[in-house]
Amino acid sequence: MARWAPGARDRLVVAAVDLFTEQGYDATTVAQIVERAGVTKSTFFRYFPDKRDLLVAGQEALSTLLTEGIAGAPEGAGPLAAVAAGLERASTAFGPLNRELAPRLKAAVAASAELQERDALKSVGLAAAMTDALLERGTPEVTAHLAAELGVVAFKRAYARWSEADREEGFAPYALAALDELRSAGATLD
Repeated sequence: MARWAPGARDRLVVAAVDLFTEQGYDATTVAQIVERAGVTKSTFFRYFPDKRDLLVAGQEALSTLLTEGIAGAPEGAGPLAAVAAGLERASTAFGPLNRELAPRLKAAVAASAELQERDALKSVGLAAAMTDALLERGTPEVTAHLAAELGVVAFKRAYARWSEADREEGFAPYALAALDELRSAGATLD
């Protein structure tokens, strides 16, 4: 096993998702994950505190991209326009590996209450990051919370559609379309 082999983090995620899908989350051990990934246990623990954290791999980077996009939105942009800028910026994190893993990850999460809980916490973390970024822009608190929650719903809808799409299109068009769909739906609530 190579100690510092390139791509170790991605190999760990792929190995874990495959094992979670094949034998279930509870039956999968860290030892099996590292063996399949071809790395050492110490390499695993350099990237992840435990196997649950494999599900939220990249959440910190995603939150950073979302907040950078919101912060970089044009001055005077409304909260949803700023969230759209955040979603566009975050879309740069999604590539072929994400699309490849999405169906298997979805199946693994659906089969495990613990992973469903972890997925829910990921959504809460993304909403909090977007809320903070909107508050920094001077958005009123309740508006910032609502816009951030809409951003999370748009992100989830876009991810589901993008990962199931036949064509090799980037994530951004799906995210922006989902946000526009929610904006339109919100206008009909009154």
